[in-house]
Amino acid sequence: MSSSDYGSHTWELLLTVDHQHEDVPKEFLLPVTGDLHIGGLMLKLVEKINVSQDWSDYAFWWEQKKCWLLRTHWTLDKCGVQADAKLFFTPQHKMLRLRLPSMKTVRLKVSFSAMVFRAVNDICKTLNIRRPEELSVLKQSGDTLKKKKKKDKNNKEPVTEDILNLCNSPVSSGLPANPGLYSKTMTPIYDPVSGSPASSTITWFSDGSVTDQNCSVLALSYPGCSAEMLAEMYQPRSLADKAKLNAGWLDSSRSLMEQGVLEDDQLLLRFKYYTFFDLNPKYDAVRINQIYEQARWAILLEEIDCTEEEMLIFAAIQAQYHVSKMSLSSEAQDSTCESEVDEVEAALSNLEVTLEGGSTSNILEDITDIPKLADNLRLVRPRKLSLKAIKSYWFIFRDTSISYFKNKESAQGEPIEKLNLKGCEVVPDVSVAAKKFGIKLLIPVADGMNEAYLRCDNEDQYARWMAACVLASKGRTMADSSYQPEVQKILSFLQMKNMSSQATSDPDNVDMKPECFVSPRYTKKYKSKQLTARILEAHQNISQMSLVEAKLRFIQAWQSLPEFGLSYYIVRFKGSKKDDVLGVSYNRLIRIDMATGDPITTWRFSNMKQWNVNWEIRQVAIEFDQNVSIAFTCLSADCKIIHEYIGGYIFLSTRSKDQNETLDEELFHKLTGGQE
Repeated sequence: MSSSDYGSHTWELLLTVDHQHEDVPKEFLLPVTGDLHIGGLMLKLVEKINVSQDWSDYAFWWEQKKCWLLRTHWTLDKCGVQADAKLFFTPQHKMLRLRLPSMKTVRLKVSFSAMVFRAVNDICKTLNIRRPEELSVLKQSGDTLKKKKKKDKNNKEPVTEDILNLCNSPVSSGLPANPGLYSKTMTPIYDPVSGSPASSTITWFSDGSVTDQNCSVLALSYPGCSAEMLAEMYQPRSLADKAKLNAGWLDSSRSLMEQGVLEDDQLLLRFKYYTFFDLNPKYDAVRINQIYEQARWAILLEEIDCTEEEMLIFAAIQAQYHVSKMSLSSEAQDSTCESEVDEVEAALSNLEVTLEGGSTSNILEDITDIPKLADNLRLVRPRKLSLKAIKSYWFIFRDTSISYFKNKESAQGEPIEKLNLKGCEVVPDVSVAAKKFGIKLLIPVADGMNEAYLRCDNEDQYARWMAACVLASKGRTMADSSYQPEVQKILSFLQMKNMSSQATSDPDNVDMKPECFVSPRYTKKYKSKQLTARILEAHQNISQMSLVEAKLRFIQAWQSLPEFGLSYYIVRFKGSKKDDVLGVSYNRLIRIDMATGDPITTWRFSNMKQWNVNWEIRQVAIEFDQNVSIAFTCLSADCKIIHEYIGGYIFLSTRSKDQNETLDEELFHKLTGGQE
């Protein structure tokens, strides 16, 4: 050290830069002073690196203190940075793998410097999930992974995980998400019956973060769990095992990096708070599906107890959902999207050729033609004083009307009668066992209703004509995008009817895998054909449900279970000599005997006066009305998790439909943050 430097305030600070340039060093030693602010340090470092790139997402991470230096106007002295500090200059947004409730893994960029509450908010905007305050992320505990690792050792073939990559979405890039997602006056973006995206034009003309195809992946349930797959997954056998499932919730008031999460780690995204507010099929297809999936896996893995009868009801609803979904398979979605795009491209080409004075092909000119059906059907006309008259005619279905002729050759002339189906009632008259496929039409006329019965020859013909009649009654034609899904839905319904009739006569021939719909306990208790017959018997009452209706019914049945919404923790109450289990719900706390599982005491949030945490001894203390007070320490998790649960449920109880959907983040942190 020279004599001029002796006694000066300058000292050297070692900085490590996270970059991908091989010819540029990663470590830099900069002379600094204590009054240099963080922003000035960034500027000096970038000038020293001398590489032209966007550094706007970079910030300093202090390794020893496990904290970000985000206040760029603070000086090094104020931050407490000294010469022995290890500072990493690294991007704030990094790749993260998230396992959704549907067991689908998505990979996207997430802010590792923002509080988890805000990071989850951004993730939900990327995934088109409203009400992000109901969700959070958790680390899967080591105990739940032990069984999987043992099973993996026995597997000779490595399993490749299917990951949905969303790294190019606006939120993943650090940009604000499309605010239209949360607008109350927006156009519905999902079909309220099927849950599929309403139209491909959404992705053409908006800056939505998830494409139509990805919406379909996240909004639809894909079964595929076998009995072997379920057996490999972690299944809690006791209250203590259930407590392990809730030990890994991350602190919403701290960032991912501060809690030891590294780039490309995998976390679980789950609904943490069981108060599902304002579920709307028009906007919440992804949200409803993920709630349904979380409920489904909770039932299958026996994370929540239910009776045998309740299990069969859950199985029947799942069976109905997957029968309905056969009409909306991913292949059908892809072909529909491709055909819509092809039609638009063809129309643009047609316009271009027309403007240039050329001629287009007949195929392009027929793009706007409305499809028609033409078949030999039997018409049944009820007569007042005689038997029904059944006669075969040549029928043509065009637009929203049915015309019939004496035969195919006379179809060029005037029809015998033309039936306008707009506003009519369409009633199926089907018996699969008797090979009877009829359509009853109640057509409104001036003096009442005219009745007409159409008899089809087979299932395919019935599905095509029935779908056309249903759409026509709503004023829609076969050119509507919902026609083909409607046909597939009717065929699936007929298939299930066929399975039901087979089950009563010969359950062995029914093509159904009941182990996909019930927990392993029941697959061990009953034979496959017995389960199939019992599921189909329960299914008959709900066979008309649509996709979204089936999921909502499943969620409602899940919510009606006695243990719904309870998150378990092992605690030691003050003055007690043994451990107990504390169940935390949306409106109450329950003390449960760990040995027997019997509830001992219940305290309701409505009677709670205040709660606080002694952070030194990690003890939660709560005061209720009538001078009732309790105190406990948490043994299976950090006490901050229970503290956040209580504050989170109180925060969610303040929501109302009158207010807009912007979150009061400050209030949430006041109720859940604590003063450590």
